[in-house]
Amino acid sequence: MSRDSAQPRLWFPQHWPMWVALGFLWITDKLPWPEKRWLARRLGWFVFNMICIRRRVVFTNLRLCYPTATTAQITALARAHYDSLALGLFEICAGWWAKTSALPPHRVIGREYLQAALARGHGVILLTGHFTTLEIGGRFMSESHQMGGLYRDPNNPVVAHLMRGQRARHMSPAVHFDDLRGLIRALRANAAIWYAPDQGKRSKSSEILPFFGIPAITNTATSKIAEMTGAAVVPFFLKRETDHSYTLTIHPPLENFPTADANADALRINQLLEHNIRLCPEQYFWVHKRFKARGPDYPDVYAA
Repeated sequence: MSRDSAQPRLWFPQHWPMWVALGFLWITDKLPWPEKRWLARRLGWFVFNMICIRRRVVFTNLRLCYPTATTAQITALARAHYDSLALGLFEICAGWWAKTSALPPHRVIGREYLQAALARGHGVILLTGHFTTLEIGGRFMSESHQMGGLYRDPNNPVVAHLMRGQRARHMSPAVHFDDLRGLIRALRANAAIWYAPDQGKRSKSSEILPFFGIPAITNTATSKIAEMTGAAVVPFFLKRETDHSYTLTIHPPLENFPTADANADALRINQLLEHNIRLCPEQYFWVHKRFKARGPDYPDVYAA
């Protein structure tokens, strides 16, 4: 059965609240960016103080990753993160629906690294992490250069349906995250594939490796995929600037990658992510349980 085989059911009454919410977001996408940022700050304050969605997870992650920070510093960073999450919601809408002329001011640095990597003819793994700017970063990248990407279906079927459509619209090819053969085919066809391996889960391609010095399930598949395809691994990261513009930086391909040690390669990627997270820590996706399911040898840091 295809992933869209149940599409007609999306109009059943149980899905109407989500359609109404998405309709509201579609309308707010038409607002100027200063108004969106104003709304994001209010929404961030409300969720942080009144609803407390995953607030304990955020505080746990921040305390683990910034052990020398004071309570006041952790609280301020957590509060800024919720503003970033709320703004990220409006950025998702812009990434999906906005005309190019309506995108916020942004610059792309390092296009030449991507072009040179593609000129080799073996494909490119566009390596990044799960930041709150992920969706609009993908849009900026696709506006700059044709790219494909991996995607994962959200739990809500309405959102999953819309996301698949937007992925197909802005990315070519759009590959489901569990379609390894599709990913390999795309890279061998010299595609540039957007790839964020920093939300690991227990699998044959994972190990427990340090992330900010804390043991975490870590995806080790990046080097294996690069070895199988000959693809270059080109990191890129997006940062919101204080003047409300965005800087998308494409870095040179990783040198001497992959090596014979997949764990060392994965640790190198973790360290690269850590460096870029420290440049804008409030913009990383701290609501994710990065240190979960590590097995009986490790404490459950998210236990109540």
